[in-house]
Amino acid sequence: MDDNLDTFLAQVAERAGYDGPPQAARAVQNVLEVLGAHLVGDDRTDLARLLPKQCRPLLTATEPATQPLTPDSFVRAVTDLGSDDLAEAKRAVDAVLPTLAEVADDALLRRILTQLPPGHAGLFGRADPT
Repeated sequence: MDDNLDTFLAQVAERAGYDGPPQAARAVQNVLEVLGAHLVGDDRTDLARLLPKQCRPLLTATEPATQPLTPDSFVRAVTDLGSDDLAEAKRAVDAVLPTLAEVADDALLRRILTQLPPGHAGLFGRADPT
């Protein structure tokens, strides 16, 4: 993926059916902050390197979470962070995480999914690894 924030936000906006970049930017911020808290080490920095430079700190500057989140809890955490309703948070997650999955190669995506509790693959638009 090229290092272009406009392109990244356009992909998220299209996937979510948002009216424009401001909604997509808010979704990206909230989802990356929650995701960043649940990833550690090289996997987090490797994924951040694939993002537009303006998005990287959202993933890497978040304090580590104290406990893992189920997929439903992940969506609720996005709701809490963004003051959205649950449906809007789910829409954001369903737009941002599959867009991330497109920029990550399969090996990196597998490593990321091993850091998250089972069931998160679906949030990335993938089947759970077997």
